[in-house]
This record gives sequence, structure tokens and C-alpha cells, in this order.
Amino acid sequence: MEIKIYHNPSCGTSRNTLALIRNAGIEPQVIEYLKAPPSREELNEMIAKSGLTVREAIREKGTPYAELGLDNPNLTDDELLDAMVANPILINRPFVVTPVGVRLCRPSEIVLDILPLPQNGPFSKEDGEVVIDAEGKRVKDNG
Repeated sequence: MEIKIYHNPSCGTSRNTLALIRNAGIEPQVIEYLKAPPSREELNEMIAKSGLTVREAIREKGTPYAELGLDNPNLTDDELLDAMVANPILINRPFVVTPVGVRLCRPSEIVLDILPLPQNGPFSKEDGEVVIDAEGKRVKDNG
């Protein structure tokens, strides 16, 4: 079973997502996308399979988004994809690809919707938020 995570080790959401995958007993293919970015075709396919628009898959915070004028609503998907390929920091993270589906896992517990195996035990995010209880069941938020 091949599972890929497009990971940024300096991102807490990405680290939490990776830990949730591992909590299901799965060792994914970890792709540090800033060092080994997806091809334009791979990126376009991940975005489409995740149900997002190209614009929804762009990361604004901590990137050259504004400096590159990417907030211009007249830019096409092709232009946005070109910018993401040229500047991988613009790719929002983490994208996870499983046999069940593809998701941008923000928040990290979205990965639970596409994991083919259940959680093996309790899990809390780095900030202490409980996501999986002692029985391996997802804790629903009150929001």
C-alpha cells in the first residue's frame, strides 16, 4: 500500500499529519516537497483529486505570494501552477496521497478520512489537542 505525504518538517500541521499516518501503522513515502517538488503534472493532478481549485492550494502565509502578484484574480490556473512549480514554498501542505484519495490535510486530522487503516491508539497533536482517544477512535470537535 503506497501512501505519500508531501511534507515540510518545519510545519506543525505537516508533522502532526505524518504522526497520524504512522499511528495507523503505516510508514509513508515522505517527500520533502521543498527539496523534491512534484512535477507540474503531479501537482495539478493532486489538486484536482483533492477537490480543490488551484487557488485554494496556494499557500499565502510566509511565501512570496503577494510580491509575485498572485492575488490578482485575473491569473489563470496555468499561471498559478507555473508560480507554484517555480516556488514550491507556494504549495500548501501537507498533501497526502493514498489509495482512498488525496487531501490537503489542513487541519491534520483530515488525513483520517483517507487512511485505509484505523488508528492504533491515542494521539494528541503537538499542541496537546486530543484527536484520537485511548480506544483509537476519532474525537469529534465541539465546533
